Amino acid sequence: MKDTSKINTGKEGEKIAASFLKKNGYRIIETNLRCALGEIDIIAREKSELVFIEVKTRKSAELGYPEQAVGIKKQKKMSQLALWYLQKKNITNTGARFDVVAITISSSGNEIKLIKNAFDFMEAS
Repeated sequence: MKDTSKINTGKEGEKIAASFLKKNGYRIIETNLRCALGEIDIIAREKSELVFIEVKTRKSAELGYPEQAVGIKKQKKMSQLALWYLQKKNITNTGARFDVVAITISSSGNEIKLIKNAFDFMEAS
């Protein structure tokens, strides 16, 4: 059985992130884009750059900060997904980067941290 509370927390986090990004000048192009390689949470444009965004949401810091969950494996996966997307959409001559939105949901108010250019493109080894 899947842990639905985890899935719901993730979905809630993605909604919060999308709204936060829009307020901060991002134009959302796609959300939850799935393909054989995996899923990209949010693809957006900020000014002239295409931004691939990973959203991490936690309900407490007991497992560490949400952004700590974006390790090397996840970075490689996102790099592959970004490459796949650019090829599929035939997008060239555009700057692209990876951002992470880390959200901690709490009753006293959500903490939202935007990490721009969180990591560089990584070749899949």
